Amino acid sequence: MPLRLYNTLSGQLDELTPSDGKELRMYACGPTVYDYGHIGNFRTFLQIDVLRRFLHLEKIRVRHVMNVTDVDDKIIRNAAAAGIPIGEYTPKYEQAFLDDLDSLRIERPEILAKATEHIPQMVELIERMAAVGAAYKTGENSGQASWYFKLAAFPEYGKLSKKDLEGITDGARVDVDEYEKDSARDFALWKATKPGETCWETAIGTGRPGWHLECSAMAMNYLGESFDLHAGGEDLMFPHHENEIAQSESVTHKPLARHWMHVRFLLVDGRKMSKSEGNFYTLRDLLLKGYKASAIRLALISVPYRHQLNFTFEGLTEATNAIDRLRTFVARLKQAALAEGTTQAIQSAAEKAEAGYIAALENDLNTAEARAPIFDLVRTTNSALDTGMVLSGDRERVLAVLAKFDAVFAVIEDRDAEPTAAALAWAKEQGLLAKVAPELLVQQALTDADVDALIAERNIARKQRNFKRSDEIRDELAAKGIVIEDSKDGVRWKRK
Repeated sequence: MPLRLYNTLSGQLDELTPSDGKELRMYACGPTVYDYGHIGNFRTFLQIDVLRRFLHLEKIRVRHVMNVTDVDDKIIRNAAAAGIPIGEYTPKYEQAFLDDLDSLRIERPEILAKATEHIPQMVELIERMAAVGAAYKTGENSGQASWYFKLAAFPEYGKLSKKDLEGITDGARVDVDEYEKDSARDFALWKATKPGETCWETAIGTGRPGWHLECSAMAMNYLGESFDLHAGGEDLMFPHHENEIAQSESVTHKPLARHWMHVRFLLVDGRKMSKSEGNFYTLRDLLLKGYKASAIRLALISVPYRHQLNFTFEGLTEATNAIDRLRTFVARLKQAALAEGTTQAIQSAAEKAEAGYIAALENDLNTAEARAPIFDLVRTTNSALDTGMVLSGDRERVLAVLAKFDAVFAVIEDRDAEPTAAALAWAKEQGLLAKVAPELLVQQALTDADVDALIAERNIARKQRNFKRSDEIRDELAAKGIVIEDSKDGVRWKRK
């Protein structure tokens, strides 16, 4: 079956397929690089990553564009407070965002479009809107001209968010483009320069773009006037996405996107995440508390994108344990000495698990239901291993199913050491080592090679029946957060 994804515009599950039959063109709203990204931001980016990974698994080619907003009110304000131009302020946070994507194994889009590099496209779009009477200029006599979108020029305004927009006052305007959550009035397209602000001299005047304009111009520049999918967090549905539609469709008379995907908010311990509540976490905060990037990834995608996720540290621990079970199982299966052949029981279990996994993702990316058949397969195969009822062909079939799981979930392959080490290096550079979990510092004192060497020494001690030294090594590793497990298939170890 094709992927059926909830379409905010139509209000139903619609098939998501490339309109040209070749390549699915999608645009996703990216970061505003004024600070480090928090876990609410990354929940959205992770759910979009699940989508694109599943499309790839289904052999669908993707052309994914994401914007990087590197000029807006917050950036201008923060850069001014730091006493530096925005061009010097934003690169640090843009690179931090990219590093965090890599830590969470979020695939980078084919195109990352920076707002400041697309001013000509934005100016051209305003000129097109003005030509059809959808944009107008104010303040020209004062030499400080701003441009606004005329809401009355687009009668369909509100069709995405389904908001009741009766009572809008024609001609009323707002200058801010900083999350106009409750405003449905004429909105800023181009903002006249204020003293000390970054600006561009253009055919429509000296100034800078409004936030909403950036995405419309860049999306159409790379994907055409009408494309397959537009995605983002639910907080962007109104007014940002609604304004994108108005800006674009007023001049093209084509649907900006056929399909709109919105990811629900994240709560932390049942409350809205905020610094004032003391429950505001960046990815780096969690890594420095000793949690693994893979566990953070699994926790943030464990609840389907259309359901609100209540993030808790208990849930993060559960994700850690689930990943440990998967990794331990894979290691056991690979190390097991198996006779040639296959068994009907394991082959059937693998087929059932794969079918259930794919069906769950095809049904609106139901990540919770997709996990269940995979863990059923792990339990079934583990039990069969206990009784010697697994053959070499079974191993290959089960590993193939787990590979399909990890192609989307990306948590079985252990790549946790590098994000943790990078977070520690960042904390040291920022003078934040006092905030690092003590046990994490102890664990990092031992490299993987150090652990392997100690385990090799312990194996020799056991063969020589030097159990005193064997126990000493086990205790030394345990004190440093390294758990070792002896099994008939050999010794496995993991960091707590």
